[in-house]
Amino acid sequence: MEDQKIVNLYWERSETAISETQQKYGRYCHSIAYHILNSHPDAEECVNDTYVHAWNAMPPHKPTRLSTFLGKLTRNIALNRYIHNHAQKRSANVEFILDEVGEFLPSEDASSSMVEGIVLKDLLNRFLEALPEQTRILFVRRYWYFHTIREIALEYKLSESNVKVTLLRTRNKLKAYLEKEGIVV
Repeated sequence: MEDQKIVNLYWERSETAISETQQKYGRYCHSIAYHILNSHPDAEECVNDTYVHAWNAMPPHKPTRLSTFLGKLTRNIALNRYIHNHAQKRSANVEFILDEVGEFLPSEDASSSMVEGIVLKDLLNRFLEALPEQTRILFVRRYWYFHTIREIALEYKLSESNVKVTLLRTRNKLKAYLEKEGIVV
């Protein structure tokens, strides 16, 4: 079923919207949650929570790209679950990725206002659009979808070292770009 028809089902409050969403995007959402949580049961719960959040958000929200909307919901739910599950302990993969991201994003104080958040989002989008396609894909896989270096290397037939170097150089370019645009990193 087309995305627009699924969104219309949400707006009509038809329970078919959930089953159509599950059929079309269930595996996609599960993959996002699993890469963050490394637990199939927790990932399943996050996916189910995604459907509830989508149900509650539509209406009034009418997403133009349902996959992006659901992916963002799933990612946020999974990150919140991760924080809750690991309040006292650390998990190497997600903690390491969050530390990497922290290197090139401004502190919470610097991006606390909504306007500054919108500016940062716009700058990130422009930066990503200017990257070569493969570099952009590697960057998004690592920092949005939380894929491991090994998974990315296998999927794109690259060495792990090549992926690490590409990501390091891209983070450094992003940091320089943000500083050039006046964002304090």
